[in-house]
Amino acid sequence: MTKVKPYKDSEVGKKEQVTKMFDTISKEYDGLNRVISFGIDIKWRKNVVNLVAQTNPNIILDIATGTGDLAINLAETKAEKIIGLDISQGMLEVGKKKILNKNLQDRIEMVVGDSENLPFEENTFDAITVGFGVRNFENLEKGLSEIHRVLKPGGIFVILETSVPTKTPFKQGYNLYTKNIMPLIGRLFSKDQSAYKYLSDSASVFPFGEVLNNILRESGFINVVNKPQTFGVATIYTSSKK
Repeated sequence: MTKVKPYKDSEVGKKEQVTKMFDTISKEYDGLNRVISFGIDIKWRKNVVNLVAQTNPNIILDIATGTGDLAINLAETKAEKIIGLDISQGMLEVGKKKILNKNLQDRIEMVVGDSENLPFEENTFDAITVGFGVRNFENLEKGLSEIHRVLKPGGIFVILETSVPTKTPFKQGYNLYTKNIMPLIGRLFSKDQSAYKYLSDSASVFPFGEVLNNILRESGFINVVNKPQTFGVATIYTSSKK
């Protein structure tokens, strides 16, 4: 798998670079995300919440929670406890304010942590979600094995991630948008020039569809299904644990 990092000239590892990048863009991230995705990401998250809600989870972990959008949406389930984990303190601080504004601080806890070394006991969570985060893992297989470890048997694991449309004309339109327009929007509105180029570059090389299904199976997950969203520009993956 091709390794894409935010700062090509930097000697530090991908994990440290991703942390720095998200700390830098944390204040502007939500607004820019809505612009770049035309707000369609809101609908995709809703679809994730519906899938999770069907399993009636009591305790949920949202990994790479960022500013907490998905964790906050997951409060629509009847779960008593939702933990949002992220490597970027800056992103979590933005998320904590949103949680307080919605008076959800009793149900949602924001935790600084590394997705590849989760600070939880095995078989802890009824449901685990990752929204637009798995492609930022430094070691994808290590992150997935950690998720498998802390998921309860019979629990649901849902990934929402960008993917590349395979049908014409969506494929051509997607390439034009991600290679030219998205980095331009990032340059216009962001103080971190590299961040939005990294976000589009990492999306273009990340495994999707049946390739990611097979990586999930190799990591021990069962009942793996992928559901392309909006012409295939994003995909929802659901799986479980024996």
